[in-house]
Amino acid sequence: MTPHKLDTSVRAIREWLARSVKSLGNHSDRLNAINVFPVADGDTGSNLYLTARAGHDAISKLESDDIGGFLEVAARASLESARGNSGTLLAVFLSGLSEPWSGHERLTAPLLALGLERAKVRSWSALSEPVEGTMLSVINAISLAAGSTLAHLKTDPDSRAALDAVLTQMSQAAQLAVRGTEAELPSLVKAGVVDAGAVGMLIIIDELCAAIRSESTEFDSYDDFHGYRSQDPHIHMTEETESGVEVMCTVSLDALGAATLRGQLDSMGNSVIMSPVNQLEEDTYRWRVHVHVPDAEPALELIRKHGDPVNISVTDLCTHDG
Repeated sequence: MTPHKLDTSVRAIREWLARSVKSLGNHSDRLNAINVFPVADGDTGSNLYLTARAGHDAISKLESDDIGGFLEVAARASLESARGNSGTLLAVFLSGLSEPWSGHERLTAPLLALGLERAKVRSWSALSEPVEGTMLSVINAISLAAGSTLAHLKTDPDSRAALDAVLTQMSQAAQLAVRGTEAELPSLVKAGVVDAGAVGMLIIIDELCAAIRSESTEFDSYDDFHGYRSQDPHIHMTEETESGVEVMCTVSLDALGAATLRGQLDSMGNSVIMSPVNQLEEDTYRWRVHVHVPDAEPALELIRKHGDPVNISVTDLCTHDG
């Protein structure tokens, strides 16, 4: 028997995005404080909040019965306005999640599992050098949990009880994945904290579960995460920061151009993330590009050789805005 009255419509997706913006805003200071990977610049919480807000703003007046199409509008807006590594990965996650949902009016357990698997593939493939112990670990964990739960169900997979069971296992898997991040990366081990982006993704998953169940969200368990209690100092301020800048832009590329640009950016800098925003022609997409480089101009000059970048942002990696 399902103990929850589940809302599986667009209304729940709208509520999820609104809840996520609010909670990421409320937690942004703590997320900023423990932000030590990939760069200790104290802005993970701010970046997640601003990216999620851009997505929510895009659907604030949108009316639709299509849960996938609705979420796709938010995902595209998030990608266009993505901030930092964490914000870009959040936008890619939302984009992947929306794809299998397109054309559906109700969320089911199989549809949720399909969306999470697609989101995992999109998120991991967007990075040139994906790293465990980050948001990716949480995305991987919830996708595996959803698939495993679905495979072992003894009830109708399309039932609300099945969806509720998947939500429960997802939330538990995400919590465990966050706790595991502390031991997976040397910089997190040294600082004695969990990964800020992973906690941010947990917030988003907990809010998804709560929105579908029409329940309030409990964050008391977060106090047990190392470094996350409110009295702890801004740990990122004690870490060495990476010099250079973060460059982000949107550019239209065909498949070969995108692959070539990615390889060239890998040689020039690090933290390269490239993800398609939307398709323009048969083999051409608008791509959101993210890279950390010593100096912005050589990177922008390289990108301009492949296309005309727009929505350009350049941020000093040494700036602490936590």
